[in-house]
Amino acid sequence: MSSSNTFEQQQPEIQPSPSFEFWRQVGLITGGTILSITMLASSVVVGGLLGLGISFRNLPDVRQLQKLSPAQTTYIYDIQGKFLVGIHGEANRKVVSLDEISPHLKRAVLASEDSSFYHHHGIEPSGIGRAALVNWMAGSVKEGGSTITMQLVKNLFLSHKRAFTRKVAEAILAIRVEQALSKDRILEMYLNEVYWGHNNYGAETAAKTYFDKSAANLTLSESAMMAGLIQAPEELSPFVNMNLARQKQKSVLQRMLDLKWITQQEYDEAINQKIKLGKIRSFQVSSHPYVTDTVAQEIIKKFGRDAVIKGGMRVQTTVDTAFQKMAEETIQKWHKTLKNQGLYKNQMALVAIDPRTQFIKALVGGVDSKKSEFNRATQALRQPGSSFKPFVYYTAFASGKFTPDTTVLDTPVSYPDIDGLYSPRNYDNSFKGAIPIRRALALSRNVPAVKMGQAVGINKVIATCRTLGITSPMEPVTSLPLGAIGVTPLEMASAYATFANYGWRSPPTLIVRVTDSSGNVLLDHTPKPRLVLDPWASAAIIDVMQTAVKEGTGRGAALDRPVAGKTGTTSSEKDIWFIGSVPQLTTAIWVGRDDNQQLVRGATGGGMVTPIWRDFMQKALKDVPIEKFKPPSQFSRPKPTKKTKN
Repeated sequence: MSSSNTFEQQQPEIQPSPSFEFWRQVGLITGGTILSITMLASSVVVGGLLGLGISFRNLPDVRQLQKLSPAQTTYIYDIQGKFLVGIHGEANRKVVSLDEISPHLKRAVLASEDSSFYHHHGIEPSGIGRAALVNWMAGSVKEGGSTITMQLVKNLFLSHKRAFTRKVAEAILAIRVEQALSKDRILEMYLNEVYWGHNNYGAETAAKTYFDKSAANLTLSESAMMAGLIQAPEELSPFVNMNLARQKQKSVLQRMLDLKWITQQEYDEAINQKIKLGKIRSFQVSSHPYVTDTVAQEIIKKFGRDAVIKGGMRVQTTVDTAFQKMAEETIQKWHKTLKNQGLYKNQMALVAIDPRTQFIKALVGGVDSKKSEFNRATQALRQPGSSFKPFVYYTAFASGKFTPDTTVLDTPVSYPDIDGLYSPRNYDNSFKGAIPIRRALALSRNVPAVKMGQAVGINKVIATCRTLGITSPMEPVTSLPLGAIGVTPLEMASAYATFANYGWRSPPTLIVRVTDSSGNVLLDHTPKPRLVLDPWASAAIIDVMQTAVKEGTGRGAALDRPVAGKTGTTSSEKDIWFIGSVPQLTTAIWVGRDDNQQLVRGATGGGMVTPIWRDFMQKALKDVPIEKFKPPSQFSRPKPTKKTKN
């Protein structure tokens, strides 16, 4: 952008016609003539504006500037306030108040662009006249004579095409703006609106990019370099050409010195200050895309796309960056390990949830987000296998008719089915006869689970799942207790977390809070848990799942503290799981293939997933105190509605 106060005037190009210097030397142009031309041009412009104003009745109403909210970047942070990613459209911008911008930058911009800003009323007649003379001498547009107010209205309301009518419109609007807004407000809007290069709009975003600091903390040296970028930000960028950026910086500092806005000592110190550059952030990708993409989808669904990419929201997530990184590294490590064990093309997902808040602490949707953006933690519907059985046994306990010590028969049975008779089998094709529910779940026996499903009613099992927040489609088929449905790892983690919190549940979330750019709360996910399950039955299923880790198929997940969990393996070995809890954390891990083919013969959740879960939880719980689960005896057992034979 050019300006009436540009301190580094461009020299006119040599034209075929006699030069200005030639006419001056022959005496046809004197100093008085120059002054006359300038005054005449100024008079024409100022007087002409009044007459031409009638022709510009359809110009925008500047009163709308009072409520103008420029497009701003939405920022996503972790739970500690660490920046994760910015979401924006064309304009990467963070709006700040004038008080949050360094005085050095304000003075440097004024010196470079409009040193008499606080003394004119939107236009500077002498500057326009001088520009008119320079352009006449050059035979083309070399200087614009635009004040900061004129530049602001051009950016907000008008095209950037150089034309006389546009300049007149600029001047008219500038005068109107100066009547409607204070000088400080105009300068604030300008500094937040102006383009600084590399898709950075506004001083705050530019300061973060160029010097990795906020606009409030810019030094005189950095401020002069930033001010020098305005006229040609991409060409003068220090990322592109530091020498040119330094030259322009020196010109701005010289202008400030000439205006006596800085001392010679300040000039010398600024010239000699070493510049430490930041990095171009505008198109920076997220380090944790499975988290940030899920968050972005959620807030877009809630507020709309335009509100997110232009609204300048501040989104605090539930994840801790270090914790999330640990989860991602665990998945990558074990992906390679399983490949070496013959599980080629394996994919994995991990979800870790705090049972007390249902805050998602880590979410990993695959082994490599760069190769595949598909989020298997939230989008993949996979069969849970035997990890579904706790929902069946919880339903039995909640009926008041069964306890962990109730005997069930692990014996052959058949049920009518749409394809004839359905005869469930155990994984090892054997039967153990009469065994307690505790042992049936610990050893992951299939036949007792199917029988229990029939005893309590498949529809009641489905109702339990819905209460736990599982929304995936379910049909009341006889084989449902063996996990004959598709669910997501997030659904499984949240359901098990509700058991671990004795039936108290809040909706699982990746978002703590969303505010607008002024700090007004738009969305608040402060936990508001509701008791959705029977506490005794929840404690009972947790107690039984502790046995599964101590003595059953989940032994590979044992830690130096109480653990409740359940393995899951589908009959075709396409999906293997382990979901386990300690009182402070529930983690679900799934392993499978995207093409839904068999992983490898003999693949089981107990053999291949429990070591992954254990590895992650040992790191995740390193500094977390050991806690015990509450036993069922601390809660009142539900009373059965009527006596039923087992």
